[in-house]
Amino acid sequence: MDLIIQNDGLYQLIPLTKEMLEGMALVSDTDLYEACDIMRLKLTTYFDEINRHVMNDGSGYFFGCMSNTELTTGE
Repeated sequence: MDLIIQNDGLYQLIPLTKEMLEGMALVSDTDLYEACDIMRLKLTTYFDEINRHVMNDGSGYFFGCMSNTELTTGE
């Protein structure tokens, strides 16, 4: 799964890393949309003034997720 981040007017695909998943447990029936929501809640802060989810590490604005493979839970 990749995160879609906008930074300086360009969209980037940022691969999901084990460090980003630290402290999380995905259950076997979690789909891409649910996992994306979980990552958005963990990695961003919503700002009403600009109506955007800003990455907590300052890397840009969160726009969503994409994946070409199924999510695995490591079971």
